[in-house]
Amino acid sequence: MNENSKDRMPRIVRRAGVTAAAAVTLLAGVACTTAEPKAAAAPDRPELQAAAQQIVDAGFAGVQVRVRDERGEWVGRAGVRELGKADKPPTDGKFWTGSSVKPFTATMVLQLVADGAIGLDAPVADYLPDLGLDRRITVRMMLQHRSGLFNYTGEYYADGTIAPGIPATGKEWFDNRFHSYRPEELVRLALSKPARFEPGTDWNYSNTNYTLALLLIEKVTGRSYAEQMQLRILGPLGMHDTVVPGPTLSQIPGPHAHGYFRYQDGDQWKTADVADQNLSLLPAAGDLISTTADLATFFSALNAGKLLPAPLLTEMRKADPKLSYGLGVFVMDMGPNCGTVLNHNGSPPAGYGTMMYSSSDGSKTLTASVTMGDAAIDAATAFPKSTQRLIDEVFCGGKSGGK
Repeated sequence: MNENSKDRMPRIVRRAGVTAAAAVTLLAGVACTTAEPKAAAAPDRPELQAAAQQIVDAGFAGVQVRVRDERGEWVGRAGVRELGKADKPPTDGKFWTGSSVKPFTATMVLQLVADGAIGLDAPVADYLPDLGLDRRITVRMMLQHRSGLFNYTGEYYADGTIAPGIPATGKEWFDNRFHSYRPEELVRLALSKPARFEPGTDWNYSNTNYTLALLLIEKVTGRSYAEQMQLRILGPLGMHDTVVPGPTLSQIPGPHAHGYFRYQDGDQWKTADVADQNLSLLPAAGDLISTTADLATFFSALNAGKLLPAPLLTEMRKADPKLSYGLGVFVMDMGPNCGTVLNHNGSPPAGYGTMMYSSSDGSKTLTASVTMGDAAIDAATAFPKSTQRLIDEVFCGGKSGGK
C-alpha cells in the first residue's frame, strides 16, 4: 500500500502504482521454495500470535508473520489461505510485496553512487538525456520523492480533487489487471502531465520516481533491472525465493495465500481472487514477489551496513521532515522504549499488504504479508490500526507508541 504519514500502507491501498520491470524472470533457483517451518522450532510467543490474530479479527483474510530478534526467529500465521477453506496461510508463502521493493531500488542506485557511476546530487537528466527531464531534479530528489514528478497512477490532493492517471483502483483496474506496461511509457506519461511542485521544494510520494530509477539503473549499467537485482542483492544474500516478475509473469510461483479485491460493479459489490495480476504498472516501485524470510534477510543486511558503505547508509536515513522519508525508507523515531525503526510497507493495487521493519542495526526485524478478504472494510484505516499492536510488541516491548 502506498505511503503517507498514515500512508505506510494506506496510500499503498488507495493508489498503489503497478510496476513492471522490463526485465527477465530470474533464474530457475528463484522459484525454489523452502520447507514449512516446524512450529516446535520457534520460541513460544503468545503475545505475537495474539497480535497476528488481531489483524484477522479486523477483517483481513489472513496473515503470515516473521520476527527475528534476540529471542531467535518466530513465525506465525492467522486466518485462512483461501476464502471458503480452512487451511491457514503458509508461513513460507510468496506474495506480491508492492512498494516494499522501493528500498531495493534505492539500494541499487546508491551502490552505483558508491561505484562512482552516478552522482547523488547530479541531475538525473545527465544520465537520461532523451526524456527531457527538468535538470533541477537530482538523483537524491528522485529517491526521496522530492522531484515533483506527476504520479502516473494519479494524483490525490488534500482538497479531495484527483488528477487521473492509469487506473489503479476500482473496476477499471480489475478489468485491466493483466495489461502489460513498459517502464519508459509510464515515465513519459508522467512527464506529459504538469509537475506537482518545483523540484526540491516539497515532498510527494510518486511511483514515477522509482520507475525513473529503473531506467537510470539500466542506462548506467547496460543491463536489465532484474539482472542488476540478482547481481547486487538477491545472489549475494542468497534470496532464492524473490522474483522480479517483469511484464510477463502474472502468477505467484510456489505456495502462496490468496488475496482478494472487493469492488463495485454498477450497483453491485463483488469480490474477486486477485492472486494473479500483472504488476508491470509499477516497475521498480511495487512489482516484487518475495517471502517474509527473504525480506527479513534483505532489510537486516541493509541496516547492518552489509549492502552500502556507512556514509551512504547515513545519507539513506536523512529523512525529509514532512513525512520522515529518507532515500527509499521511512525513518521513525518511535520513542525511548522503541528507538529508531526503519520501514517500508507496501501493496500492489489489490489483494496484498506487506510489512517490512527493522531496528537501526538490523538485529531485529518484523516482516509480514497480509491478505485482503471479502469484508467491507477501509483497508487504508484498518491496516495501520490493526498492525500497530504487532509493531509495538516487537519494537516497544508491548508498550503502545513506545510510552
